[in-house]
Amino acid sequence: MNSPDNANAIAIDGPAGSGKSTISKLLARKLKYTYIDTGAMYRALTLKVMREEVELANEEAIIKVSNDFDFKFVPNETDDAPARVVLDGEDVSEAIRTLEVSANVKHVCKIPEVRENLVNIQKSLARNMAGAVMEGRDIGTVVLPGAKYKFYVDAEFSERVRRRFMELEAKGMSATEDEVADDLRQRDHTDKTREVGPLKQADDAVLVDTTDLTVEEVVDKIISYVKEV
Repeated sequence: MNSPDNANAIAIDGPAGSGKSTISKLLARKLKYTYIDTGAMYRALTLKVMREEVELANEEAIIKVSNDFDFKFVPNETDDAPARVVLDGEDVSEAIRTLEVSANVKHVCKIPEVRENLVNIQKSLARNMAGAVMEGRDIGTVVLPGAKYKFYVDAEFSERVRRRFMELEAKGMSATEDEVADDLRQRDHTDKTREVGPLKQADDAVLVDTTDLTVEEVVDKIISYVKEV
């Protein structure tokens, strides 16, 4: 039975480069739901840890940073633009997407106490919204296990590398396809093998392969499932 807190929540999980962020943003816009990017929260915390020059091996210090985490999603003036990621009053929407942050986020998100702190924030966000599309890696299994709708989006590895490379290139960030591929392999391994909140498809989640589909096609497919339930 679905939890009342999760009654109007859509949980979307999947690996990096699967398209889940782009899909979730458009899905939320079409349904007039609020989009919540949980990965941005871990990235923002990682950026804060890096800026404070905390040793990545010092879990106690990282936990302390997560206990005093001033993070917000700030809506843009237009519905077409995604919410801005604000850390300590600064818009870090672009700063959290660098390869350096990507490489270091695994050290932060694997810490049980850190995940507990951020999961509590995520649960609170979903609970206080009339409708939410929340995406990440453990949404359907840990954060919102009672979500009414759950989807696991994936794509072939080569396609995920291509998408991530093009995303970085469009933002003017320097990276080779080999570097992007290495980064995704490491992230996949870390996401799937960590002890707390590993990436996996929830038993009751619908698998959506996005390899050969456009964003619009994927979103329409998900909406068709939502309308059927």
